[in-house]
Amino acid sequence: MASNWPDPDRTEELLREARNGDDGAINRLMERHRAAVHRLVQIRLDQRIQRRLDVSDVVQDVFVEANRRIQRYLANPLLPFHLWLRHIARDRIIDAHRRHRQSARRSVDREQPLVLPADCDHSTRELAGQLWDHQLTPEAAATQKELAVRIERGISQLNDQDAEIVLMRHYEHLSNQEIAQSLGLTEPAASMRYLRAIRRLRSMLLDELPPQPPAEEKP
Repeated sequence: MASNWPDPDRTEELLREARNGDDGAINRLMERHRAAVHRLVQIRLDQRIQRRLDVSDVVQDVFVEANRRIQRYLANPLLPFHLWLRHIARDRIIDAHRRHRQSARRSVDREQPLVLPADCDHSTRELAGQLWDHQLTPEAAATQKELAVRIERGISQLNDQDAEIVLMRHYEHLSNQEIAQSLGLTEPAASMRYLRAIRRLRSMLLDELPPQPPAEEKP
């Protein structure tokens, strides 16, 4: 499962150059992370809010703030660069939700499934492969599209903590170590939180399935 974030070795090279006073290295560092930040915002920003606020505007806010803070980060990097940038992006997303959510709720039915970008289809299929066991046959799933909608609706109905870790693992493609660092957890604690979330999502999906007819006995 490939990371959404750029190669860390080149990132470290650019960070060294930036610490040595190369302002161009800072610009290159920010630009090479722009696509990953855009994807993060596109996944995380409520679709109802995206009707009022362009994803690119939020991304721009992220990099304005990152440039403002970069010297402090270079002097004391407590997190890998991409996780530091991710925290800034999450703060900007939370701000956008706080400013726009009430009007979004007034205009659109609250019970809406999560709507992920088209390039997340592969991530949903991978998650489906983990969730769909012998109890969930291809016939029960009906179609891949139905399955994707069911999974995305299920994620949207999880509590915030569970939804967060499922999205981090399967749509941001963060490792357990990265998730632990981002959430301030030990790696075993992050792993346990993830497993609990997956169990809850699987249970929710099983509860939604129609009863299956008993298998015919062979003569």
